[in-house]
Amino acid sequence: MSVKIKRIYEPSDKADGLRVLVDRLWPRGVRKADAHVDVWLREVAPSDELRRWFGHEPERWDEFRVRYGAELDGNAAFAELRGLARGPTTLLYSAKDEAHNQAVVLAERLKAG
Repeated sequence: MSVKIKRIYEPSDKADGLRVLVDRLWPRGVRKADAHVDVWLREVAPSDELRRWFGHEPERWDEFRVRYGAELDGNAAFAELRGLARGPTTLLYSAKDEAHNQAVVLAERLKAG
């Protein structure tokens, strides 16, 4: 399984494979017709409560990963994502921080099996 992550604002590429948006909210300034999103799994994104608590603050990253991991356990959307990610898959996100966002956690969990 090949899983990559990419900001949705970057151009799409054939090598992306299946493009899955993993944000709860549609990204600002992106037209749906231009996004080249194959699947939008908003339910796999962190809860609103967790997202607000995290606020993309790097010092909360380790705790965010733990809390988000707990949310993913038993999450039907994550099980769906696992089933979809059989071939090349790119997880799309809108956060400016490329190292501290939900797509990083999702990719780690998918690669771990």
